[in-house]
Amino acid sequence: MAGGVGSRFWPSSRTNFPKQFLDILGTNRSLLQQTYTRFLRNFLPENIYIVTNQAYIQLVKDQIVGIGEQQILGEPIGKNTAACIAYACGKINKINPDAVCIIAPSDHLILDEPAFIEKVDLAMHFAQNNPALITLGIRPSRPDTGYGYIQYLENQDLANIHKVKTFTEKPTLDLAKTFLESGDFLWNAGIFVWSVAAIKDAFKEHLPEQYTLFHDAYDSYFTEKEIETIKGIYEQTRSVSIDYGIMEKANNVYVIPSEFGWSDLGTWTSLYEISPKDDNENALNGKNIMTYNTSGCMIHTSQNQTNKIFVFNGVKDLIVIDTPDVLLICDKNKEQEVKDIATDIKIKFNEKYS
Repeated sequence: MAGGVGSRFWPSSRTNFPKQFLDILGTNRSLLQQTYTRFLRNFLPENIYIVTNQAYIQLVKDQIVGIGEQQILGEPIGKNTAACIAYACGKINKINPDAVCIIAPSDHLILDEPAFIEKVDLAMHFAQNNPALITLGIRPSRPDTGYGYIQYLENQDLANIHKVKTFTEKPTLDLAKTFLESGDFLWNAGIFVWSVAAIKDAFKEHLPEQYTLFHDAYDSYFTEKEIETIKGIYEQTRSVSIDYGIMEKANNVYVIPSEFGWSDLGTWTSLYEISPKDDNENALNGKNIMTYNTSGCMIHTSQNQTNKIFVFNGVKDLIVIDTPDVLLICDKNKEQEVKDIATDIKIKFNEKYS
């Protein structure tokens, strides 16, 4: 899934060049390229599909060299995760109704890729033999209020695969602390595994309107009529997440507790947490950055900025993002407001700044 605009990573992430296409980690590869390469460990290139906004199709082609035209699914408008999953699984179903799929965001960090692939193999084998909807849950390391939580039941017959008891969206801090202490809650990573038959049945039961719309598009997939048909569907379908629309309601949901160095890289602070730091806990990414009596800061400057010197004296716990046309200076505790600031800038100035 590569269609988001990444507004919490503004001003580096822009509507016309969002987070998944950026080298946000300084590895000379974008997050999308890293995700694609990760899945080449287990999947043939022709079996990897990328769902994105139609406006980003050329960006995908530029970054994933040689990908087939039919492997890039262009959404005319963003309608949340349920629609893009229904679209992708519908096309895969036409090729192979016995297929098992993994659905993953394109902009997440996974440090331990062998451990990740091990969990994927376990999930896919289970999905091959059971009509189950499986999610990979991350063992929480702190009471974070920015993630959804999955409560699971103790094993009965299955090793490392648990029936899900409840989903809880972004709890209060007190509730998150209770979840952490209980030991039977996991972070919802938004990574899913299922057969196309199982997810088709789930849409039919829990999101029947979307099921009907995408089912009726079956004959248009892989034809010249597909783009126009999908445009009509997206004009009609409602915006709903797969979590709210299906996963919270279905009774055949399972979770695999996982630890593979995961971060959703949802905010600048999440990037700060996994970045190398100096002796004063500053995460510095860029050239000519000088710090004095400065601590706990995330400082990110444009890589092509060679003539400017950046000097920080006597400040702490700031996010500082310098781009060619925008400078953001933000208290780390206020970073949840960055998305709203980006919207405000778009209204007051120009769309190119959003």
